[in-house]
Amino acid sequence: MAYLFLAIVILQRFAELIIARHNERWLRAQGAYEVGASHYPYMLALHSSFFIILILEITLKKTLVSPVFLLLLLLFIGVQAMRIWCIYSLGRFWNTKIFILPNATVVHKGPYRFLRHPNYIVVSLEFLILPFMFQAYFSAFIFTVLNAAMLSVRIPIEERALRQATDYSKAFK
Repeated sequence: MAYLFLAIVILQRFAELIIARHNERWLRAQGAYEVGASHYPYMLALHSSFFIILILEITLKKTLVSPVFLLLLLLFIGVQAMRIWCIYSLGRFWNTKIFILPNATVVHKGPYRFLRHPNYIVVSLEFLILPFMFQAYFSAFIFTVLNAAMLSVRIPIEERALRQATDYSKAFK
């Protein structure tokens, strides 16, 4: 069951990469440019290795589903709803890379009315919830730490670029 569940989540990630690539083409055609490209391969490695290590931990430890699996599944579904809300709210501006469209009006709807980076919260929660669903605590710990390190680089780059080229400072006072 764990493998099927994770396969579905991985397929969802591939679908998101297709959306991101489509949005990238549109953004570039509008004059957007990428920032933070140097850390992007590390982010891809982080997200890819998360699933590899999680599957390895589940396989090697022969873990069972968590005793609170149903609760965690409901939390995961809620987090996925938040992910979809983020993607839908940003529309063509949503991407896995950081693209800046000069002089654009920053999206300030959906979850972005309440939080600056709700999609990063979604990812952080997934790095906890997915491993906990299958009692893979090593994966939960190590990828939470690695993700925090990644976000400590990524968020300042994104915010600096948005402040310099868009109405970000005005939108998020």
